[in-house]
Order: sequence, then C-alpha cells, then structure tokens
Amino acid sequence: MDSNAWKKVEIARDKDRPTALDYIENIFEDFIELHGDRDFAEDGAIVCGIATLKGRNYTIIAEQKGRDTKENIKRNFGMPNPESYKKAIRFMKQSEKFNRPLITFIDTKGAYPGIGAEERGQGQVIAKCIETMSSLKIPTISYVIGEGSSGGALAIGVADRVCMLENAIYSILSPEGYASILWKDSSRKEEAAEKMKLTAKDLLDFNVIDNILKEPNGNAKTDILKMSNIIKEDIIKNMNKLIDIKKEILLEKRYNKYRKMGGDY
Repeated sequence: MDSNAWKKVEIARDKDRPTALDYIENIFEDFIELHGDRDFAEDGAIVCGIATLKGRNYTIIAEQKGRDTKENIKRNFGMPNPESYKKAIRFMKQSEKFNRPLITFIDTKGAYPGIGAEERGQGQVIAKCIETMSSLKIPTISYVIGEGSSGGALAIGVADRVCMLENAIYSILSPEGYASILWKDSSRKEEAAEKMKLTAKDLLDFNVIDNILKEPNGNAKTDILKMSNIIKEDIIKNMNKLIDIKKEILLEKRYNKYRKMGGDY
C-alpha cells in the first residue's frame, strides 16, 4: 500500500528531524534549563526551563529525543518516565505563579511503559499533568513537531492553541501498536496509519488542532532556521491574541474547546 499517512510517520520519525532543543535554541533569545521533580530523579525525556521572546518571559516544556545511541539513552528515547511528568507539573505551576505563558513542544512515541515507571504511578501522573495543564490561568500553546503518541503526548498538549507541523503525527498510539491490537499483525502498519487519521490535515479537519505550519521544502530538516522562524512568528501571533483574555474567560474557552474539540476564541 502506498500510504501517504505512513510517509508522514516516516518523516516524523526521521533521526535527522529537528528536535525540541533545536527549535528552542533558534526561537528564543535565551533559555535556562531547570531540572528535577523534587521527588525521585531527573529524567531527560522532558526538558523544562524559562526563556524570553520579544521581551516576554515564557516557560518551556518540551519532549526531547536523541539522535544517536548515547543521546537516546540520556533522553530515554524520548519516552518520559513519571519523573518527567512530575517535573512538567512543577514548572506548569511555577509558570502560573509568575504569570508566564507556557509553550510546549510534543515529540514522543509515548510515555515509557517499563515496570519501574508503572510502579511509580505513570498513568496517575499523566492524568495529573493533564488536569494541571487544563486548569492553568495563563495562556498556553502546544506544538506537535514530530511524533505525538498516546497519553505521553496529551499530557503536555491540553493547550489554548494546538498547532502541528506539516509532517508531524498525533494519535492514540503507534500504527504498529494499532495493527497489533486490531489485526494481531504489526506488518499492517501502513494500513493502520491510514485508518488512524493521524496526519495534521486529518486532525485539522476534525478540529483536534488549530493550525498547520508548513515545512520549508516539504521537510523541516532541510532548513531548521526557517522552520524555527515560522514557529516563532506563530508563537508571537497566537500570544498576542491570548495574552489579553481575562483568566476566567480563558479557562472557560479552554474548557469549551476540549468539550467539543474545537472552538472559536
């Protein structure tokens, strides 16, 4: 099967695709990374910190993959442990406390499914992350830059604006997982990708996301700086619309948005 959706999956997974830190470095005027969940450990799959853009302070929460074996081990292959989500919750609350808008970058195969992660409450902490982000009294914007799979992605994606890069994907699980569950045959991954409606166009049609950002030359890896500038301008444009909305109205609109998976701000 010549699956357009599967081609998007392959591009989203490309080891040379720009990562969250690539964009953070090129978009923001400065970035200070902050570490630790103050409970168990530091987990590198999610990067948190503070940064400035056009004189406005932001909190950044980003899922980070590696490009080689060493970096992938450091980043746990971009699959967050509970400690990453606890760290994210910590900085979501800090962001609200200091009235800093929140920007998140989504790029993960999913939360880490290991025994230790489950023992430390992986499902519960993802739910807490979703709850915390959905109730923040600050403007929030999420960017799906590569893979956005399962609760591992949704945990930091309950934003006022959700945008996807042209070749990013966003789904309940991987196409291989879908095919294995539905047909007991992971080799039908391309067929699964088509049925899952995981492309940016599909999700925009369903009002799950708010905007698609075109990639330079049809692939972000061909010009990281240009892609970064596209995201930067989108952040500025969206934030100029969100920043003056009263907190109570912002919360109400966010609630209504996710009640009907769409909405008009």
